[in-house]
Amino acid sequence: MERISLIILKNKKRHSEDIKKIIACTICIGLFLCMLSCSRDSQDKEREKFDTSLLNQTSDLQLSGEYEALIRLNIKYLKKAAKMKYKAGKGLCYLNMAGVNVSAGNYDKARFFFNKAEKDLENSENSYHKAAFYNDYSLYYSHLKINDKAIECNNKAFYYLKQAAKTSLAQKLLPRLYINKGIYYAWKGWFGTSLKCFTKANVLENSAYSNCMVAQYYLFVHKPDSTGIYIERADEKMLSQKTTDVESLWVYYTMGYYYNEVDNSEQAEKALRKALDINIKTRRTYSSHIKEVYKALAELYKKKNDGGKAYFYLKKYMEEEGRFDAARFTTMNKATEDFISEVKQESDWHKNDLPLFIALSISVLTFSGVYVRKIINKLKLKKNSLKEETDELKNHVETKQLEEVIELARRNDSSFLLKFKEMYPDFIKSLLKINPDLENSELTFCAMLKLRFSSKEIADYTFVQHRSVQQKKYRIRKRLNIPGDTDIYDFFENLTE
Repeated sequence: MERISLIILKNKKRHSEDIKKIIACTICIGLFLCMLSCSRDSQDKEREKFDTSLLNQTSDLQLSGEYEALIRLNIKYLKKAAKMKYKAGKGLCYLNMAGVNVSAGNYDKARFFFNKAEKDLENSENSYHKAAFYNDYSLYYSHLKINDKAIECNNKAFYYLKQAAKTSLAQKLLPRLYINKGIYYAWKGWFGTSLKCFTKANVLENSAYSNCMVAQYYLFVHKPDSTGIYIERADEKMLSQKTTDVESLWVYYTMGYYYNEVDNSEQAEKALRKALDINIKTRRTYSSHIKEVYKALAELYKKKNDGGKAYFYLKKYMEEEGRFDAARFTTMNKATEDFISEVKQESDWHKNDLPLFIALSISVLTFSGVYVRKIINKLKLKKNSLKEETDELKNHVETKQLEEVIELARRNDSSFLLKFKEMYPDFIKSLLKINPDLENSELTFCAMLKLRFSSKEIADYTFVQHRSVQQKKYRIRKRLNIPGDTDIYDFFENLTE
């Protein structure tokens, strides 16, 4: 009996020790799970901070037109993502690289970066990443005028954004998805659906830009009354909210276009000049927008029948077109090359990243030639089209100036010779080169012959007899050594050739 009691006592002690071990293990497991959970929470917060900082800074730099700074930023974050072993973070950097190449028209390189971004983001547990990817991809297709694919990607962006957490980034993206959808549908001619999208975006964002896009819709469908309402709202929001320079420029451009449409040339000129002021303030970083402002000013002055200013701004538009296409090609290729070379030198990259850099280098060499040819062909087409428009406007200006000069001659106006010199400066120089002693009255007479006025017309306009005109012609022949067998009108016509 005593032995049985000892056995029971030993078993109780052993059982108690087992329970203590179990409790200790449970506590350890709990602590481990707690630490694991805390670690995950900490990691999630770190990654969320990475995303927010990267995307906000990238957006600010892209809106400011500072593309080189944007690419340097993404190089920095690409290295940071590698150290964090944050694959989706690398994907966001590639996505930003794709986006900036799209905005510069460098579509071959953009497609390459989209492919890399897709591989790094496809397994991301963050649905916002996929929404951002498909939004940028939709913009890529819209630049290529492939509207069906743009709409398809836009729909996918909406699908993933609905599953994403309600973060500040998600809330910021949603109205822009609606705006982009509205643009794509407008291009397809689905105006009812397009308006619903713009209106929804404006309800969500209610910014100067979102109101401006609704105004642009109404401009597009020729409803000036409705346009005016949203132009006023965009103006109010621009004054009351923080609006980026590029979006303010776009609002002023839209305002100028609207006021020109409703024949309020004073307000149109004022708004378009404000857009030009922003261009100067930001050191001309918005060439893709400012060229449209120059074109709008050319149309404004053409409508006002001010051919000189219309011609001036059309030339500015052409210059900006050519300058921007050439500059952005050079800048983007240099910046992309910097991206490749800097990342290659980074010792923290994993070996599985090396094929990326090899492929990227090859793609640069392969696509650059194709891209250069595309740019050259595009520039040729633009140049030919704009040259025709410029020549037409130049002829219009010269015709109007000629009509003014002829009218001054008919009225025997004292300012005739001055205006004639402005129109034909080389003609007067050529006359004085032959005979520096010619008087103003003789120069005036020669100018009238250059305009092919007959002797009778000259006599009528200058209030002299026909015989006096004939005598003047004879004296001019002697003063300028014009041979007797040379027609005096032909002599003056060919003088400056």
